Amino acid sequence: MQQSPAIAAHIRRITMCAALLSAALQLPSLATEDAAAPTHHGDGYRISDFRAPVPDSVEGGVTIDTARARDLFADGETLFIDVLPAPERPQGLAPTALWMPLPRYNIPGSIWLPNVGYGLLSDDLEDFFKTNLQRFSNGDLDKPMVIYCLANCWMSWNAARRAAAYGYTRVHWYPDGSDGWNADGLPLERSKPVMMDSR
Repeated sequence: MQQSPAIAAHIRRITMCAALLSAALQLPSLATEDAAAPTHHGDGYRISDFRAPVPDSVEGGVTIDTARARDLFADGETLFIDVLPAPERPQGLAPTALWMPLPRYNIPGSIWLPNVGYGLLSDDLEDFFKTNLQRFSNGDLDKPMVIYCLANCWMSWNAARRAAAYGYTRVHWYPDGSDGWNADGLPLERSKPVMMDSR
């Protein structure tokens, strides 16, 4: 029996849908391959998936909790360094368009050195980090410092490890960051980042 044109077209649509569904079912394997991409550089720094569970320790630094961070804050001698990336103006946004990035609230008195927690730093960004550590520590490699970001943020781990590698001997890594500080009922204040051209 010969099919009507309408039935034949319907069968073609079903066949096409089946082919598309079959192709879609292959996507999880592609996602798995992407998920298996390396998260660490050869020198050990985390280079992707920065918001993920962090380890218990960092090479060259001391891991602290909120109670210890509060004690160091109270002593008035410890630098608090926030390494959360600064928001970037969206590409393609007209120069005259209004852009209002979300404000950053961090631990009072903190020095916000944005973007220095990435796993791979440009020469300029690494120089920015080194120069500002030296500037705010007055060149004292024994100056105590607390390096933080948000909770479960590898950027603070990267930055703490990097500061220790620069020779700073009293690096404290606060993995709970401003989230943990705020959760304990401690105050935060609105902050502005140190800009690369303000060295």
